Amino acid sequence: MKFIGTKTLETKRLILRKVTAADAIKAYQNWCSNDNVARYVAWEKHKNVDETQKLYSLWEEEYQDPKTFRWIVELKDNGEVIGTIDVSKKFLQFGTCEIGYCYGEKFWGQGYGTEALKRVMEYLFKEADADVVWAEHMTLNPASGKVMAKAGLKYETILHKRVNDKNGHKDDLIVYYLTKEDYFKEQQNG
Repeated sequence: MKFIGTKTLETKRLILRKVTAADAIKAYQNWCSNDNVARYVAWEKHKNVDETQKLYSLWEEEYQDPKTFRWIVELKDNGEVIGTIDVSKKFLQFGTCEIGYCYGEKFWGQGYGTEALKRVMEYLFKEADADVVWAEHMTLNPASGKVMAKAGLKYETILHKRVNDKNGHKDDLIVYYLTKEDYFKEQQNG
């Protein structure tokens, strides 16, 4: 895998670019402070915009590491920031990219998540030479699984009782994946 870091990516409706500390106010308003968004992620909703500001300042510094693949997603037509998508560094040394994403509730169900995920996968396979891309979601969030499937990821397995939901109850993780070979086969057949 090539550690080439984050570069600006575009789709028909979206710009995916590096996160900046200046994005914190809109991120806080659009998703970081939302209870419904926080239900489906590992982190707790942010208590105030300062919390988001500190995190985004840290993320901005992390771009110095070429193993950082993290984008803020904004709408092309009005510049509104609607979410983030990134790659965990846990397994990068093996060419394995775990993708996570989070979008503001008012942007759900409009295809933005699928559009951004497809573009990030293209970048990881074609430019960063990733071997495998994968993602997971809690059973409480089947809409996230639909995003994964629509983007071309394949169902792999269920990891039983692996996480606690926000109420402290055990939940399963549903795993999706795509290999580099399958990605390029689908591109040829597509």
